[in-house]
Amino acid sequence: MIISLSAGAQQVVELKQPESNKIVIRLMFRNGSITDPKGKEGLTAATASLITEGGTSELSNQQIQQLIYPMAARFSSSVDKEVSIFSFAVHKDFLEKFYPIIKGLILNPSFTEADFKRVKSNQANYVDQVIRASSDEEYSKKALEDLLFRGTNYQHMIEGTIPGVASVTLNDIREHYRKFFTRNNLSIGIAGNYTGSFLDRLKKDMAALPATAAPAVRPGTAITPDGIQVEIISKKDALGSAIFTGAPLAVNRSSDEFAALMVANSYLGEHRKSYGKLYDKIRSVRSMNYGDYSYIEWYENGGSNMLPVPGVPRSSNYFSLWIRPVQIAEGLKKQYAELKDIQVGHAHFALRLALREIDNLLKNGMSDQDFELTRDFLRSYNKLYIQTPDKQLGFLMDSRFYGRKDYIQEADALLAKLTAADVNRAIRKYWQVNNLFVTIVTDDSEAAPLAKALMENTPSPMSYSNLVKEGLPKEVLAEDEQVANYKLNVKNVSIVDSKDTFK
Repeated sequence: MIISLSAGAQQVVELKQPESNKIVIRLMFRNGSITDPKGKEGLTAATASLITEGGTSELSNQQIQQLIYPMAARFSSSVDKEVSIFSFAVHKDFLEKFYPIIKGLILNPSFTEADFKRVKSNQANYVDQVIRASSDEEYSKKALEDLLFRGTNYQHMIEGTIPGVASVTLNDIREHYRKFFTRNNLSIGIAGNYTGSFLDRLKKDMAALPATAAPAVRPGTAITPDGIQVEIISKKDALGSAIFTGAPLAVNRSSDEFAALMVANSYLGEHRKSYGKLYDKIRSVRSMNYGDYSYIEWYENGGSNMLPVPGVPRSSNYFSLWIRPVQIAEGLKKQYAELKDIQVGHAHFALRLALREIDNLLKNGMSDQDFELTRDFLRSYNKLYIQTPDKQLGFLMDSRFYGRKDYIQEADALLAKLTAADVNRAIRKYWQVNNLFVTIVTDDSEAAPLAKALMENTPSPMSYSNLVKEGLPKEVLAEDEQVANYKLNVKNVSIVDSKDTFK
């Protein structure tokens, strides 16, 4: 049973589950990285991390971990552009023992110097090293956001910038906590077999947070580029070219038209799913990479999450394509003697192929058959988002952010009423291929030749080994010729050294 009510300035979302033996609490503050002061980028993330990775006024972090271990309880924090969320889960039999820890962390965080140094060091290491080394998927995606939102409060990574994190002090965190983690921008979510008296206590205790109204911060909006603007990130010893391309999208889950874009997006290719058009053309037919996907909103930690997760609702939106790393010329030359003379690897061809698929979709639209199959799949797939009480509660709270009651349920109803004409009308209204940002993380040996090829719009014939080419149907090779000469509206290409990103 779902209940939503107001508790003073607090919104409360309830998910009653009388048969459950678990209690889940989510505290969402309308305070994300967009509230980071200029020059202190990463402050919100540091504050939230210190709250959950530090102690309380009565217990150290080590003592808390020792106490909750026998309970199998857990808690964590997450920060996105516009929200900060604290999540707690415990078996109902241990709720009374666990609750003082919840209350202490949120209302009386210890904010010790030792905990601060540890949290700051980890965050600085992520911004300075990990993002560049661990996943070119996340690297190129966050580099794309840096381009899309340049000059706005949406530009910097949630975790901050190198100088931003370095400048954060413990006093900054204490002040940011008092200023932005207030009862007036808090939403409470609770799921499981809890009592009314416990909920009353939780609401009363959270009302002890500062009563000041957090300063209003307007979210930045994505920039529409003039033509295709490419930023190539030159990285030493990169194994391939990781590509992310995107453009502003004027709708999000708050709009009924979003359901139509969900169908088109799924047709092109859901994250980590092998049935999409892009995946079929780039990976399955041509064996160019591991996967190729489409997105109509931010996808959190795509390297780990096979399904979308709650807790990242955003006002400002964009459409994007992720082309997983394709081979560079240096690697192809080493593997195949017949390719010893190529100058550029597969990135130029892959980008052309992906954008040509969208262009064809805009021109020709989805067929009735493709629409029916994709829409029916989506109506089942979306329900997988809420397999656990934690995720069900999370999506319910996100729904309120967008002015909806139950996004998953409402999306299903919207999908049921859709037609192929609705989808084709929506994509022609919101999608295009001529004005895009593109980020490509590639090896330093590939950066300059690729930049020249893109800027000059030179043909980019697909480079197959002889063995692979011999096994391809004639229609694929004929399409390759069309792709190789497909004109991209490239207006600017720049090369950035990896060490100079996110500053």
